[in-house]
Amino acid sequence: MINGIGHVAFRVSNLEAAKRFYCDILGFRHAFDMDREGKPWITYIYINNGQFIELFPDDSGEDLTNRGSYRHFQLEVDDIVQTITELERRGLPSTGVSPRRGRDGNLQYWVTDPDGNRIELMQVEPDSLQRQAIDRLAASARS
Repeated sequence: MINGIGHVAFRVSNLEAAKRFYCDILGFRHAFDMDREGKPWITYIYINNGQFIELFPDDSGEDLTNRGSYRHFQLEVDDIVQTITELERRGLPSTGVSPRRGRDGNLQYWVTDPDGNRIELMQVEPDSLQRQAIDRLAASARS
């Protein structure tokens, strides 16, 4: 079933400033970056215990201050198909869509709450970018 929160995601107007804040000021560590079509798409910041912050660069020029930049939060699950089946049994509307493998190598499925807030269900796979970062960063913290 659901194990906990795996990540929260925010749009950021200045990726470098956001990375400085989360890494240099708050003390978290840069985990990895993902590009899409040759442009920065997501920067992952490692908190601890398999938890991340996702930073999505927003080049719209909009001022995000006090307007919010929430994109979604992610819940880590053991078995995504079993979890979806159980949630549908509890009343989650069925979409007829199967979980898909993301660019990071994990299985994911999207739901929304009654207000339309997006929630990502993710089964972290052993060879995914997140698992590689967790293993590498956890090992470096022990040494």
